[in-house]
Amino acid sequence: MSRIGKKPVELPSGVTATVSGQTIEVKGPKGARSFTATDDVTIAVEENAVKVTPRGTSKRARQQWGMSRSMVENLVIGVTEGFKKELEITGVGYRANMQGNTLKLALGYSHDVDFEVPAGVTVTAPKQTEIVVEGTDQQLVGQVAANIREWRKPEPYKGKGIRYKGEYIFRKEGKKK
Repeated sequence: MSRIGKKPVELPSGVTATVSGQTIEVKGPKGARSFTATDDVTIAVEENAVKVTPRGTSKRARQQWGMSRSMVENLVIGVTEGFKKELEITGVGYRANMQGNTLKLALGYSHDVDFEVPAGVTVTAPKQTEIVVEGTDQQLVGQVAANIREWRKPEPYKGKGIRYKGEYIFRKEGKKK
């Protein structure tokens, strides 16, 4: 029995949800997002909340129940508050700056890395050692942040690289003579 799926998703003021078939579209102050659920669940808008119920008692229906409810909640959060990932750059000479729609990264390579920012996400560099990725789609924001981090993951000896804000890097001791 899904404990997450039982709870209805509350719609804050200024947010509207419309259901057509298995697709739910949520509109809010930051834009509109939609999600298409599988045939294992039923989505209904009742008063000021979205309710997800399973069709049957199969294992797949119960799995989709909780997942679909979480996806609907992420749509509501995305169009009201949005999602945000913050990255920190550590290392001598490592820096980032935005030039138009391109993030320029100096990460110790013989060349600068040019990262094209995809549509639906805004990337800013408030400082040379900070990168902020924001958007309404949680999956896209996380993927863009992971792609940026992939260019220079933090290494365990000096901690140099790109890390998520608040991420703990397990440090290793160097060689002994």
